[in-house]
Amino acid sequence: MKEIVLDTETTGLSVREGHRIVEIGCIEINDLIPSKKRFHCYLNPERKVSEKALEVHGYTDEFLSTQKKFSEIVDEFLNFIENKRLVIHNAEFDLSHLNNELALLGKKKLNSENVVDTLVLARNKFPGSPTSLDALCKRYRVDNSKRKQHTALIDCDLLAKVYINLLDQKEPMLNFKNEDNEKTIINSNKINRYYKKVIKPTEEELMLHKKYLKNSLKKNFFN
Repeated sequence: MKEIVLDTETTGLSVREGHRIVEIGCIEINDLIPSKKRFHCYLNPERKVSEKALEVHGYTDEFLSTQKKFSEIVDEFLNFIENKRLVIHNAEFDLSHLNNELALLGKKKLNSENVVDTLVLARNKFPGSPTSLDALCKRYRVDNSKRKQHTALIDCDLLAKVYINLLDQKEPMLNFKNEDNEKTIINSNKINRYYKKVIKPTEEELMLHKKYLKNSLKKNFFN
């Protein structure tokens, strides 16, 4: 399955206050393996960046004023993510800004049903623990030393690694339906599977094991 790990940077927190997107980053992963396909752009938000946002990403008004507007890249962006599930950390924030930009152009909003929110995954998996991207990088030993400031592509790269770890750490489901019991399917998710052969002990091995247990139990280890 093809998925898109997505992140945005903005002029501020709330679309209600007129804040706009200043950067979009996307990395495609195919069956949880990052491909070479990426989408990235800086955007002219047509308004000033708030002081708090400037501290987060460092994109100045002067720099952003020379970039393309969302209307100029929207078709390319939508084509890149078309028919692919989106993977976003704190999806509510990014979707609200993306859908605001789309609404301003009279375009259809993105469907939240086709989105995986890694913040929700992490909170369900580690209730009560820190679930920021930095905290998850620390938990999974993902090197985030390049994240001096928040930039969309760097955050996408880190999130892709965190997302894969979040899925891989799920409890495996064992399937013992094989009649000959020669293979056990260990399925960590619907995509990735590997097969482990069950080796049955021989009669001689069973006899030696019983003999070993019998001799071991004769000793009283509690005296």
